[in-house]
Amino acid sequence: MKRFILIVPVLLLWACQPKGNTTAGLEEGRSVDPHSFADPAAAVVRHLDLDIAVDFVRQQITGKASWTIDNHAKAAEIIFDDNKLSISKITLDADEQETSFNFGTETAYLGKALKVAILPETKIVHIYYSTAKDATALQWLNPRQTAGKKKPYLFTQSQSIAARSWIPCQDSPGIRFTYNAKLKVPKDLLALMSAENPQVKNNTGIYEFRQRHAIPSYLMALAVGDIEFRAVDGRTGVYAEPVVLQKAAWEFADMGKMVHAAEKLYGSYRWGRYDLLVLPPSFPFGGMENPNLTFITPTILAGDRSLVSIICHELAHSWSGNLVTNATWNDFWLNEGFTNYFERRIDEEIFGKKEAEMQEVFAKHALEDAIKDMGADSKDTHLKTDYIGRNPDEGTNDIAYEKGFFFLRTIEEAVGRKNFDVFLRGYFERHAFTSITTTQFLDDLHKNLIKGDKHLEEKIAVDKWVYGPGIPSNIVAVAAERFKTTEVLLADWRKSGVPTGLNKQLKSSNEKRYFISLLPADLTADDMTLLDKEFDFTASNNTDIQRAWYVLAIRHHYTTADTRIKAYLLENGRMWHIIPLYKELMATPEGLKKARAIYQEARPNYHPMTYQAIDKLLK
Repeated sequence: MKRFILIVPVLLLWACQPKGNTTAGLEEGRSVDPHSFADPAAAVVRHLDLDIAVDFVRQQITGKASWTIDNHAKAAEIIFDDNKLSISKITLDADEQETSFNFGTETAYLGKALKVAILPETKIVHIYYSTAKDATALQWLNPRQTAGKKKPYLFTQSQSIAARSWIPCQDSPGIRFTYNAKLKVPKDLLALMSAENPQVKNNTGIYEFRQRHAIPSYLMALAVGDIEFRAVDGRTGVYAEPVVLQKAAWEFADMGKMVHAAEKLYGSYRWGRYDLLVLPPSFPFGGMENPNLTFITPTILAGDRSLVSIICHELAHSWSGNLVTNATWNDFWLNEGFTNYFERRIDEEIFGKKEAEMQEVFAKHALEDAIKDMGADSKDTHLKTDYIGRNPDEGTNDIAYEKGFFFLRTIEEAVGRKNFDVFLRGYFERHAFTSITTTQFLDDLHKNLIKGDKHLEEKIAVDKWVYGPGIPSNIVAVAAERFKTTEVLLADWRKSGVPTGLNKQLKSSNEKRYFISLLPADLTADDMTLLDKEFDFTASNNTDIQRAWYVLAIRHHYTTADTRIKAYLLENGRMWHIIPLYKELMATPEGLKKARAIYQEARPNYHPMTYQAIDKLLK
């Protein structure tokens, strides 16, 4: 994906746990995840049997979460995370003897601790519950909010700590579990999860699922809607609403090639099938790497396959994130920095080196912008972050993604790509199906790659990257041949004032985005008109180009684009696309008035994560 807290001190012995332990990595020997109330040193979950019903009329999930637990400390209670769930009763073991439970103090962002009385010999905890209408992980869509306009839709977004709003769980990325699920949904809808999935609707509305690999709670996912499936190859395929399916299947025809390219780099794909679900437009992110079933935004359906590299990112998470996971959200870069590196390696395999070079230039600009916004000395620009007392969603930014990426590129440059690939393949193998901390990664790096070489250690400057602010001076240089040509063409246009022929020379989406990013601050409305006539940017179907162009249109009062900008904000719920436009509108009193009017109309269609972020902006 592309961006208060109670600390429970516990003496842990997990640093020496064998590979495969579901709690490996939680701040080895010091404390549990600060964004979870759970105390896995006392009692920890191992497996979930979920039996729930989805009620679109009440906009509620109701049912039972049965947790198989390991009470290794013979504790008198086990602690779950809960955010606005209604708990009707809790029972223990096969005979379901009712037990007592109570709640801790409600805490901002985290919800509250659900403390369940257990016995030393307790094996299973059954929690009967229902969700709140405003559960942060759930978005209930009425038919008019879907592509097909005929049937309702539900989807979840559990990352970072929203799983606790639809399942009572130990909601930490350092705690992993397997699961089975039984769902009851309306008979005319299909249910899907982050698990082994059906490919057709049945006539009962009851679906069963299995996830055989241990995953953290943030990868729990559910979607229910008028959904159909189309295979791409033997192990990849696309789910979407019927009116979108054909277009999506064409757009994503290279999925199988991407999986093969990823395996060639870093080892076998471990999850069985790799399928995509194209969600309605309100989905707040580009994609979400739910195991077996990536959730993807419809905003990448450009009609020319120009935006499909985002699939490479979500696919890469099948190794970096899903297979090897950050143990806490303060180690988030271990998920996203690795994934950005892996994504661009897949891009290079599929689309060529020139494409990867362009992506690196954009990455450098994004990192520089993030540092500028946060401040070069801000602790939030460290890779190893500290979001204690804050919502960990704040860490979903370009420090984790792009500083993490450039740290790995710096290592690659220092040791050579061949050696780095051997290390990474081994890293994924050594830590498969576990969650690790930054400290554990660095220990692995020193043991298996640096190997005591002082010169190499100084060349990489590990501590400056991980524990220091800003951008270290040894960052690798980036350049893109095609962008150099773009710069020359822009200079020629500025001299002549006539953009004729530019559209034929700047063919790719990336080149056009880069051209827009280079346009000068003194651009006039007449300049905008000439460029729009040449490129037809305002009417583009490429949402990334639209985003870049519409920001400029607002800034330079290019009112010709007003109608399309409003439509873009009404029809698109992806935060990376729409928040920059709202911010640009807010820069002037007239624009702020316009932003509020559009937002009042658009807000009901946005995901809770999206409208909560924009609510803060427009206060």
